[in-house]
Amino acid sequence: MGECAHSLFISDLHLCDSRPQISRLFFEFLETHARSAEALYILGDLFESWVGDDEDTPLSRSVADGLRRLSDCGVAVYLMHGNRDFLLAQQFADASGAHLLADPTLLDLYGQPTLLMHGDTLCTDDKAYLAFRAQVRDAAWQTGFLALPLAVRRTMAQQARSQSEHDKQEKSAAIMDVNQQAVIEILREYAYPRLIHGHTHRPAHHELQVDGHACERWVLPDWYDSGSYLRCDATGCSAHPLTCPEAGPR
Repeated sequence: MGECAHSLFISDLHLCDSRPQISRLFFEFLETHARSAEALYILGDLFESWVGDDEDTPLSRSVADGLRRLSDCGVAVYLMHGNRDFLLAQQFADASGAHLLADPTLLDLYGQPTLLMHGDTLCTDDKAYLAFRAQVRDAAWQTGFLALPLAVRRTMAQQARSQSEHDKQEKSAAIMDVNQQAVIEILREYAYPRLIHGHTHRPAHHELQVDGHACERWVLPDWYDSGSYLRCDATGCSAHPLTCPEAGPR
């Protein structure tokens, strides 16, 4: 018999042209570790930014092709929106053979109820971000934004990223992390599942008691300097780091 049934979880890759080593690491991951999984779950921020499914670049095409090859091998691919790529839509999902996931999504993962989130809605102390999130998730706002020329949308996205980086310098680390009461409330709402999320870039495995129930929270790492994935099967979950491949000849 082969390896036992398992699923893999990643988030916060922030793929972009300025970090080609991370793109290479992602494509290598798709061709190796991900091939033996039943499913791959990408829990938000696959891309550094996404201004619409007409965002047709060599990188976006390569990512869609890589995910499609994985899907064609029989691995189910799931995509959840993050705070950077919330405009990913059905056209990209169809091209990549992926299924779009709602945030949050509760699933039975090898007998263990497991709640999947990007994680940004747990950061309830960051009021300014949550107000921005509500604006850009509004259907009317998205319709108006997507009606703009692609070049204008790209410029606006770059300006938003620059403003976000500036704003982070003004915020405390605690504000940008999850609010513990928000975590407790979501675990209570979904009947005390395992929770897997990203967004905070603070990888960890937390064990906590909620109303007398033992719960665990897995925080996925970002892929800014290296990579990592969470592997879950019927026995539990474990984190696995990845090393960036050596850069090829220029």
